[in-house]
Amino acid sequence: MAIDYQERIPNNVALAENRTLQRALEHWQPRFLDWWRGMGPSDFLAADVYLRTATSVDAKGWASYGTVKMPDYRWGIFLADAVPDRRIGFGDEHGKPAWQLVPGEHRSTLRRLIVTQGDTEPASVEQQRLLGHSCPSLYDLRNLFQINVEEGRHLWAMVYLLHAYFGRDGREEAEELLSRHSGDADKPRILGTFNEPIGDWLSLFMFTYFTDRDGKFQLKSFAESGFDPLARTCQFMLTEEAHHMFVGDTGIARVVRRTLEVMKERGSDDPDAVRRAGAIDLPTMQKYLNFWFSSSLDLFGAEISSNAATYFAAGIKGRPDEANFADHLCSEGAMALEMPDGKGGTTTEQVPLRNAMNEATRTAYVRDCEIGVKRWNRLIAKAGHAFELTLPSPRFRRGIGAWAGQPVDPAGTLIPAAEWQAKLPGWLPSEGDRAFIKSLMQRVIEPGKMAAWIAPPDRGINNLPLDYEYVHLH
Repeated sequence: MAIDYQERIPNNVALAENRTLQRALEHWQPRFLDWWRGMGPSDFLAADVYLRTATSVDAKGWASYGTVKMPDYRWGIFLADAVPDRRIGFGDEHGKPAWQLVPGEHRSTLRRLIVTQGDTEPASVEQQRLLGHSCPSLYDLRNLFQINVEEGRHLWAMVYLLHAYFGRDGREEAEELLSRHSGDADKPRILGTFNEPIGDWLSLFMFTYFTDRDGKFQLKSFAESGFDPLARTCQFMLTEEAHHMFVGDTGIARVVRRTLEVMKERGSDDPDAVRRAGAIDLPTMQKYLNFWFSSSLDLFGAEISSNAATYFAAGIKGRPDEANFADHLCSEGAMALEMPDGKGGTTTEQVPLRNAMNEATRTAYVRDCEIGVKRWNRLIAKAGHAFELTLPSPRFRRGIGAWAGQPVDPAGTLIPAAEWQAKLPGWLPSEGDRAFIKSLMQRVIEPGKMAAWIAPPDRGINNLPLDYEYVHLH
């Protein structure tokens, strides 16, 4: 179905044919706009921003570009096209027709999962709301705002599901999505990573590379769901999510490139010399990588999970790219997991596959993260330096699961607690590191110009030149 932009709420779900649902969402819409004006990038409401807007759910030519003020952005409800006679692809429901309505026995579980996913979307906007004041270029400022408006649209996607399929409970949950706030002492966001402050652009690039990549894997899991409206919603969200990870991947690469340029100019790889020249030294980048990667790992849940087993068995949440697996039932077999033995060592447990679904997805996520790290390291090696950025062990700094609170170093080795406590500040950004990064965050808004700590991108947006005025500030 084509997207109807004549409606007050753009959509491809025939919203006009369901007047009760339409009125409910139109009642929620002003609340959303109030939230955007208060908790979004509120100091830039009058800016004219060159943004893309979805015009189709077709993978080819799905968006158009134009200048718009963010409060006027056409947030809407877009589901991927339905697959005729779609069947559930995994678990005990394998081969049965996908659900067009919520099965009563899964109502509470599906609502909780949708709310948790939906909560992350406005959370990231709140985390990033002040970054516009320290943008390294108009190109980057525009990319930040593109991410923000699309996270807002992803919130709309989850709110539609809550309103359309969960009745009064769903409407109340939709209201709550605007009542919780990132970092709020009384009503924080549901997941810990989305309460972490993002006060600088290095953190933003790490967040969009690592944490938005977790979002990719969660959405891919939901795109397999037996609940067809959820699956179709997440399939289209993935189209937009790719740009968010692109911003992180290329952003980190640009920081690395600029640092390498400074090292060459100075004839030194000494971190203090790099800092004095106004660039970010590679060891500090490693600390930020350690922080955001380890924080994002917890979003997958515990290594052994009865909830994950239930979701898979019931056809609620599958594995990303389920079609690539040979066994879609996973009723037999096990995954070997190395766990702490409580005596300072490790032991290997054979965990039933369904109970190890979180760990299977986390393992795939780690492999995906390694791709960008290898690209960044090729830049460093090409410049003649031996330094390598590395992903810390998935056991490092965990807050959930078997490795939570365990004194594990970035290599994955259990060490004495006192030693771990003493070394931890050297593995993560210190207050001094954060203060230094913050000192570099000076706003650059002249078209085509870049802050001194980051290299320019390889190309502009949508075939426009780098010196295009992507954001016109009033």
